[in-house]
Amino acid sequence: MIHLRNSTRKHKIALHKIERTAHKLLAAIGESDASLSISFVGDAAIRRLNREYRGKDGATDVLSFPMYERNDRRPRGQAAGERLLGDIVISADTAVRQSAAYDATLAREIERLLIHGVLHLIGHDHEKPAQRRRMEAEERRLAAAIGMPWPY
Repeated sequence: MIHLRNSTRKHKIALHKIERTAHKLLAAIGESDASLSISFVGDAAIRRLNREYRGKDGATDVLSFPMYERNDRRPRGQAAGERLLGDIVISADTAVRQSAAYDATLAREIERLLIHGVLHLIGHDHEKPAQRRRMEAEERRLAAAIGMPWPY
């Protein structure tokens, strides 16, 4: 199940399309039966989250909050049978700016951020060059799985 929330008023986001995309991404990572929460917020809200959880005082485009540790396939605090991968929070404000900078549609930029967020949920990172290469390869693979050209 995909849990969606758009708490922004100024950005119209096609949540039904995001839900379909999220299901395709979950299938592509072998987690078809898992649940995922996706929230769209403004820059002020994501800045607060970024400061509180990452110690970085600034807005960012996407944050991921996994429900389990990277090598722990048993989610923390979940009932048996339930599999919630975690939460993805996307700044719609930043997505709008980035889509303009990349000459892409907002829908494509949200797809890119969703791919990035999903990969963080399942343990990918990009702090070191080798990690970055693996994550970029997975981003391209997932983009292909949803029919998204890469790079766009």
